[in-house]
This record gives sequence, C-alpha cells and structure tokens, in this order.
Amino acid sequence: MQLSRRQFFKVCAAGVSGSSMAVLGFSPTAAVAETRHFKLARTTEVRNTCPYCSVGCGIILYSLGDRAKNAHAELIHIEGDPDHPVNRGTLCPKGAGLLDFVKSKNRLKFPEVREAGSDQWKRISWDEAFTRIAKLMKADRDANFVAKTADGLTVNRWLTTGFLAASASSNESGYLTHKVVRSLGMLAFDNQARV
Repeated sequence: MQLSRRQFFKVCAAGVSGSSMAVLGFSPTAAVAETRHFKLARTTEVRNTCPYCSVGCGIILYSLGDRAKNAHAELIHIEGDPDHPVNRGTLCPKGAGLLDFVKSKNRLKFPEVREAGSDQWKRISWDEAFTRIAKLMKADRDANFVAKTADGLTVNRWLTTGFLAASASSNESGYLTHKVVRSLGMLAFDNQARV
C-alpha cells in the first residue's frame, strides 16, 4: 500500500484523535471477561526467588491442595512476579520452564553418596550428609592448612578446598556465608554470578 506524505499524516491524526476520545470519556462500555473455571482460582499463591542464576528474579508459585485438610499440595503453575523489582514479572526461558524442573523425574530430592570404588549412588539422610561433609572438610583442613609461608609470613590459608555459594540468596545469608568460608581460610570461593 502506497501512502503519500499527506495521507500518512491524515491516518496518524485519525488514530490519535480516536484514541484521545477514549481518554476524554467517550469510550464504549467496559468489556468484562467472563471466567467460569479459572485454573488459579482455588490455588495457594506463594512468592519465591528463581533458583537458576545470580539475577534473583521473583516468581509466584501456585499450588493446589490444603495441608490443613491432609491434602497433598501439588505445584500447578509458575509465573514471574510483576511486583518484584528485579524482573517486573518477566522470566527468561529457564525461569519460564521451572515447572518442568520441579516435576522432573530426574530431580534429586535427597542427599546421595557414591563411595570410593562403587558405581552406584546410595541415598543417605540429611544428618549423615552434613556429618560426612563436616568430617571430610575437617580432615582436609587439618592436613592442608598453611599458617605461615617458608619466609615466616602469616597467611592462614586453605587451598585444597573451594566453596560455590548461591548467588540468588539474600545479602544477609551471603554475608554470613562469606564470613564463615573466609574464617576457615578458604581462598577458592565463588558463586553462579561468575559461572
């Protein structure tokens, strides 16, 4: 379609005047959408943070089920939080696919360990996992902690173990994590913001 310059301005003026009429109160009656069975009407809404990267986007989780009535709650929908200051309701493709991540058959829900020489993973309790990690860290720190260099300079460092922290956590938990890791002498400390 070919428009001359004059015709283009006429079309633009008509569009602006038509949209201005609605602003001035000359709009038709409000259209109301009828919702009979909206899928989120009976759900419980919970706000959270996306677990994928360091951006920390806000998400809203919707679940069906009532724990007070012994009904198992099941997550049925995840969307971006429009009130969150980071993402304002938008999600990246990974965040938009969070429901598949939560409902995946391959999702690890409990701690597992593979002993030396074994090709099988075995499930252990959370207490066993924390105890095992603490014992292994203590043994490694005792064996490899460097208090002073050969020149007698105090360094207090532990170079054989590193720590990968969650970058989507709050400032307070990040501060505490940093203080604990540095007080142990670890120098290899990073989070997903750098990955």
